[in-house]
Amino acid sequence: MLDWRETSLGGEIELAYGKSLPAHARESGRFGVFGSNGLVGTHTEACVDGPGIVVGRKGSVGEVTYSADAFWPIDTTYYVVNKSDHNWRFLFHLLRHSNLTSLNSHSAIPGLNREDVYSVAVNFPSRKEENDIAYVLDCLESSIHLEVAALSNATELKQAAMHKIFTCGLRGEPQKETAIGPVPESWQVSTLGGICSYGNSSIQTGPFGSQLHSHEYRREGTPIINPIHLNGNKINHGNIPKVSPDTAVRLKRHKVKVGDILFARRGEIGRHGLVSPTEDGWLCGTGCFLVRVSYSMIDNVFLSYLFSTDAIVAWLNAHAAGAIMPNLNNLVLSNMPVVYPEDEYEQHEIVAILDAIDRKIDLHRRKKSVLEELFKAMLHKLMSGEIRVDDLDLSALHQQDSEEKL
Repeated sequence: MLDWRETSLGGEIELAYGKSLPAHARESGRFGVFGSNGLVGTHTEACVDGPGIVVGRKGSVGEVTYSADAFWPIDTTYYVVNKSDHNWRFLFHLLRHSNLTSLNSHSAIPGLNREDVYSVAVNFPSRKEENDIAYVLDCLESSIHLEVAALSNATELKQAAMHKIFTCGLRGEPQKETAIGPVPESWQVSTLGGICSYGNSSIQTGPFGSQLHSHEYRREGTPIINPIHLNGNKINHGNIPKVSPDTAVRLKRHKVKVGDILFARRGEIGRHGLVSPTEDGWLCGTGCFLVRVSYSMIDNVFLSYLFSTDAIVAWLNAHAAGAIMPNLNNLVLSNMPVVYPEDEYEQHEIVAILDAIDRKIDLHRRKKSVLEELFKAMLHKLMSGEIRVDDLDLSALHQQDSEEKL
């Protein structure tokens, strides 16, 4: 960084006050209206030429938002005056890297003092390197936005596919009405309690608080699945508590096996997760129901998808006990409608379709997560001069940029 110029933010920018524009005074138009937390509406007029940068002054203090076009920053914000003709996108990324949110004043009302911002020490490269740094970071952010869009599209596809499949099936047959709406005419209609009357099936409440205390959690041992770990039909492994071997033996009746489905007893009604081979032998925690279906006519993965449909979630919410804090109980779960094709091959086909979409969703989610981590690392390393743009192989970014313009 020997060739970078040492200065302060105050030497390169000014923070000017935004202008009041109450919601009732706005007329929907083509110019963005920005508050401390970003875009809050539009208006027929702008009071600042674009491009520009908005910085939260009150409320979301220090948050930084970029506008490519002319805009209106309201009076809870500052807008940036570019004193030295810097690359606007470089300035935007630099301000994000400067962590202005940490400069919140210690007064009763959160606020950002301009002098605190001006005193932040920064280093500026040449204008050419500003342009190059902005280009690299913008390409990475563009990739993140593409993954966000792809993830949203895949999620919407899954919802549409589930609605179509569980109301029409795969055979194009007539429908019949049930407690959860129309389903294919040939499908069997039962309840969770009904199908749990076969074999070793059961609906079991997890250990009560008196049986398992938080002080018994350990860093090593047998994992405990609590409601917070149930997400999107799966068991989330983040921050999983564990218990000692002795406690696991004492709670052995709550041990889960592959194909079990765990439901949260309260909170987000319908929240559940299917036990995979990875969680085999773990324990059902306090606040959960353990549903074990051992019925040869039903694929448990099919069941887990059925339980995620809007129709089942709506039914559970309508029948959950408690007005202030809705919760599930054995009776509600036992009476929950279950519909399924008697042809097991059709169940497997449905599972294959939805599994394929889930894999696509997981792929985009992982790619998004990796790109976000890469962006954070590159933002720090490029702005600190730890990595120079000339040291990077930008061929992949140039190719992506060309593809996006097609």
